[in-house]
Amino acid sequence: MITSLIAFIVVFTIIVLVHELGHFIAARSSGVKVYEFSIGFPFSPKILTLFRHKETNFTIRMLPIGGFVSFSREGDEEAKELFEARFFNRALIMSAGSLFNILFAFLVFIPVFVFGKHLPVIESVFLSAKMILEITTGTAIFFFNLFSGSGSAEGLIGPIGIASLAGQAASKGVISLMFFSGLLSMSLGIINLLPLPALDGGQLSMLLIEVIRRKPLSMKTYQIVTVLGMSLFIILTVLVTYRDIIRLIV
Repeated sequence: MITSLIAFIVVFTIIVLVHELGHFIAARSSGVKVYEFSIGFPFSPKILTLFRHKETNFTIRMLPIGGFVSFSREGDEEAKELFEARFFNRALIMSAGSLFNILFAFLVFIPVFVFGKHLPVIESVFLSAKMILEITTGTAIFFFNLFSGSGSAEGLIGPIGIASLAGQAASKGVISLMFFSGLLSMSLGIINLLPLPALDGGQLSMLLIEVIRRKPLSMKTYQIVTVLGMSLFIILTVLVTYRDIIRLIV
């Protein structure tokens, strides 16, 4: 159990930080200020500021799981600079996290095939690209079937299920854990592009609405949609986690 927990925390945190690094680099390159890049759960207290570069504080939070970037100063939750950026820059910033996750998975799969299956590097590169395409296609089909009512939610797992899989992968060695990390990174990247509130894909959908109506949505609208999305996400996580627990004890 301890091995599963440690493996989950390490793998999940690395993958989330890769995601947030994508947002960070895209924002910096677009001239949008990032005021905090943190290791740890967003709502946990800040315990340490590692260093400061330009306007960005690099911090550690009390719960060392995941991470986040903040586009607003402390006490100001509106992130005006982000929402006032040009359409292309905002779209790039919103999608960069998922793109970095997919790129990370591609890079991780290459040494997995080289050292795990003893394949030549060139062949491993092509096989990695093929796997990325297959996972993307398969995930898209899964969610299309799920939302259209023709599929089942049996494939969804929560944090406990992921932790269990991470522990199993870790027990089989580094290569197995790397492969699992690539799969999880792909899942995070693709799921975040779904057009659902509180996800990057939901923000991109709202940005598209602004372009179509040629008028920006109010900050209040963004806040309501985000709160609604987070509420639904928490409910879904609780339900999936409950099912994970039942699977483990039955």
